[in-house]
Amino acid sequence: MKKITQSLFILSIILTGAIAAGVVFKKPDQALKEGFKDAGIEIKNVLLDDGQIKKIEDLSKIKIEDKLVSFYIAKSGGSVEGDAYIDTHLVRTKSETAIYFISAVGEIDNIIILSFGEPPEYMPTEKWLALFAGKALGKDALRLRQDIPNMTGATMTAKAIIDGARKALALWKVLFGEKK
Repeated sequence: MKKITQSLFILSIILTGAIAAGVVFKKPDQALKEGFKDAGIEIKNVLLDDGQIKKIEDLSKIKIEDKLVSFYIAKSGGSVEGDAYIDTHLVRTKSETAIYFISAVGEIDNIIILSFGEPPEYMPTEKWLALFAGKALGKDALRLRQDIPNMTGATMTAKAIIDGARKALALWKVLFGEKK
């Protein structure tokens, strides 16, 4: 448990630099506890190889910049309840950090915005984010205006969240889903 707490503390410090320019709504450890309730959280750091990167890019249609990724695995009674991935990305000119909660079957459970640097009127609402629940790669391509409606006046935010969801799901599928 001490190792998990230390890792979450280090992650908070790293993300503080990435989200310093934006308004911080929640710290990663708060969002993880909220999303996973009473489950224990295990951190899995993965160094992606070139084959994995190609598969992820093919599935997500997103360019993978970082070879090192971290997933947060929620376990209860020895079984995996779900996973989470934190992604910091550029929206227009400022960054946004979101945590994508993924179910044990590879569907989006929830998305929580941790920080948002763009003007508040471009921020996604909880109602709009709830549209992602149950979405997965394959059955839902997660395309703006087709699978997920646009947010009026915030197209770049909508695209960034959708791209992040496809990236998170593709990472999950390649790292965990193919083993199930």
